[in-house]
Amino acid sequence: MHIDQWLEAIPPLSVYLIVGAVIMIESLGIPLPGEVVLVSAALLTLSHPDLSPLWVGVVASAGAIIGDSIGYLIGKTGGQRLFAWAGRKFPKHFGPTHIANAERIFNKRGMWAVFFGRFIAFLRILAGPLAGSLRMHYPKFLIANALGGIAWAGGTTALIYYVGEAAEKWLGGFSKYGLVAAVIIGAVVFVVMKKRLGREHKADAETPKQEETAA
Repeated sequence: MHIDQWLEAIPPLSVYLIVGAVIMIESLGIPLPGEVVLVSAALLTLSHPDLSPLWVGVVASAGAIIGDSIGYLIGKTGGQRLFAWAGRKFPKHFGPTHIANAERIFNKRGMWAVFFGRFIAFLRILAGPLAGSLRMHYPKFLIANALGGIAWAGGTTALIYYVGEAAEKWLGGFSKYGLVAAVIIGAVVFVVMKKRLGREHKADAETPKQEETAA
């Protein structure tokens, strides 16, 4: 069976459930490729006659908002223990420096960190649990979370769909190449952000030395 026929054979409901579930679980603080899944589903709407980009955007937005809200609750009730456990189990991904830098961003930017964090691979995973752990006021978190989730999920789906629709007229099989590009770009962005958050912040690094000198 040709790949196009295989893609078109996937039931739309299954695609919607996968998109919503992956993005929701990612928003709980579990590193899943939510962005890659979203882009892949948006590209799939180009070749799947029964798959709606509108509903892909809706279920992705719902998954993001619900997942972040549950992540907030998890962070509020046991955030520090969760981060300590994740740091021991996955030190290259959730080490003390990663968490400290993410907390610094959230303390400094507040609601904007929640909103724009949805567009940044690594912060997207930590947004809910971190906001809960830092006791951010929930109504403020919910507003930023909802707006960010809708803008990210809906905006990404619309952009990929309309750009893909235009490109498909000029490039046959654009959805296949776009899917490969989405996987590569998603992996690169995740690695870059993880490395940046893994760098020890200058101010944090100098604080212990200053305290020792004062003592």
